[in-house]
Amino acid sequence: MPVPPTPRRPGPAARSLGPAARSLGPAARSLGPAARSLGPGARSPGPALRRLGPALRRLGPVLLAVAVLLLGAPAAVADEPGWTAEPAAGRSAGAVRPYFYLAGTSGSVLEDRLALTNTTDRERTLTLRGADAYNTADGALAVRPARASTGAGSWLSFGASATVRIPPRTRAVVPFTVSVPPATPPGDHPAAIVAAESGHEVGVRIHLRVGGPTLAALTVEDVSLRGKGAATRVAYTLVNRGNVALVPALALQARGRFGEVPGRAAHALPVELLPGQSVELTEPWPGAPVFDQVNLTLTVTAPGGPRATAGASEWLVPWGVAGWTGLGLLVLGATTTAALLLVRTRRTAREEPPQAPGPVPGQSQPVANAHELTGASR
Repeated sequence: MPVPPTPRRPGPAARSLGPAARSLGPAARSLGPAARSLGPGARSPGPALRRLGPALRRLGPVLLAVAVLLLGAPAAVADEPGWTAEPAAGRSAGAVRPYFYLAGTSGSVLEDRLALTNTTDRERTLTLRGADAYNTADGALAVRPARASTGAGSWLSFGASATVRIPPRTRAVVPFTVSVPPATPPGDHPAAIVAAESGHEVGVRIHLRVGGPTLAALTVEDVSLRGKGAATRVAYTLVNRGNVALVPALALQARGRFGEVPGRAAHALPVELLPGQSVELTEPWPGAPVFDQVNLTLTVTAPGGPRATAGASEWLVPWGVAGWTGLGLLVLGATTTAALLLVRTRRTAREEPPQAPGPVPGQSQPVANAHELTGASR
């Protein structure tokens, strides 16, 4: 369950670095004369190395603190808040539950217990709340903020107070109830318990199912291709249109203009799709052809019988090669057209017949006999 990261606080190694670092000054200065003495005594380095002994011993704590700091001890301290939250052990001795599973009818009140363990030497004050669970756009599970939870997360109650004080080195068991409202529709209603202290939150999932008819249904939509060659990925959207959570599996089939194209066999997807949620996923397709028109078919199934298919038809073209090829063809076509026009122009000029010479300026021209139409007989 994604939760905000813990504010990084300096760990013991970082705090111990202060005094050791302050001692670095005299030790480092004392290295100067010893190091200079290595010059003339290079052929007999024994005395020079003995002079370095005290300086190296003074540098020991500093180097040890730096090594512990770089090896990640402070990160481990920052990532662990000093307390844990998990479902209390089941009725069977030592039974460990990774999450809560509750089932009942609408209008019922369900009960369970949360275990909080303080692993530090100081008292811890934790605040508890219920939250709705949902899928992020990429399929991860997350919880909604306190004021945004209007579903199953708002049905949780922790008794008189949602604030719990835990003494040092103590395990506390906190009972809680889930009051399912009347007329609640059947199916899965995902929720979580969120424990928080000083900005650090831990979520514990609750699988809550309300009795009644269940429907497992999903669709796959918006299939498209991204990338090219071995880096091609198939993008698609999955939508849970039923009322139960689904763990889908995907198979990819493809056919090109030149025959079958390697696809991908059915395999489970790393996502739990909650009711009414949609996620946008991508699937690697290393067998995609470099140049072909392919017809893709995506088939998605899930336990309970739902099955959905969707497809897409796209050209896979290496645009870098295609671009240069197209530019070369364009230049070749333009050159060929210009050459044909030039040849046609010269051929037309040779085939035109000679024309009669025109009148010479200043020379009288014979006038052709013309009949006067005066109406009088001759």
